[in-house]
Amino acid sequence: MFDLDGVLVDSEPVWEEVRRAFVAEHGGTWQPDTQSRLMGMSTGEWAAYLHELGVRLTPDEIARGVVDRMAARYRDEVPLMPGAVETVRRLAAGRVLGLASSSPRRLIDVVLDAAGLTDCFAATVSTEEVERGKPAPDGYLEAARRMGVDPGGCVAVEDSSNGLRSAHAAGMRVIAVPHPRYPPAPDALALAWRVLPDLAALAPDLIP
Repeated sequence: MFDLDGVLVDSEPVWEEVRRAFVAEHGGTWQPDTQSRLMGMSTGEWAAYLHELGVRLTPDEIARGVVDRMAARYRDEVPLMPGAVETVRRLAAGRVLGLASSSPRRLIDVVLDAAGLTDCFAATVSTEEVERGKPAPDGYLEAARRMGVDPGGCVAVEDSSNGLRSAHAAGMRVIAVPHPRYPPAPDALALAWRVLPDLAALAPDLIP
């Protein structure tokens, strides 16, 4: 089971740049902990949070404006993580893969299509499609449900604090591949079953 942002696509710097600019342009104030709090939130959750920062638009308008800008950036280039395509294809050859992401469905589909990975996943879930975003387990549980598998038999690959907490709360073993710019909190990293330096280290024999 894969996360998308920060694991397969190096999108967190783009999300931060786009949302920082959006907040500044619309009267809000970015806080020192804003980026870490946003990581893992569903679309509805982060749009409401940016509204609370003083953005003078409704949450729906915020979500639409930010996602439009992200889609435009992705149309220019999808910033895939090193080894992402090779790792997914290598694992898909012998295992059933799912994906649980905090990204909107629109962006998940754009990224997987651009990378040629759509057919590698038996199920993909956006936390827009469940009640709660990460760190709640809802996205991972829904992905397991759609795949018809027991969450306890799944291994999740995550990078962020909220992602690690989400997969662990779903009862999955979690492999952490920390993003160098946005490392997870120590207490979240402690939940990981394994910690790897990068995707290249994610060999099939590591996964039961």
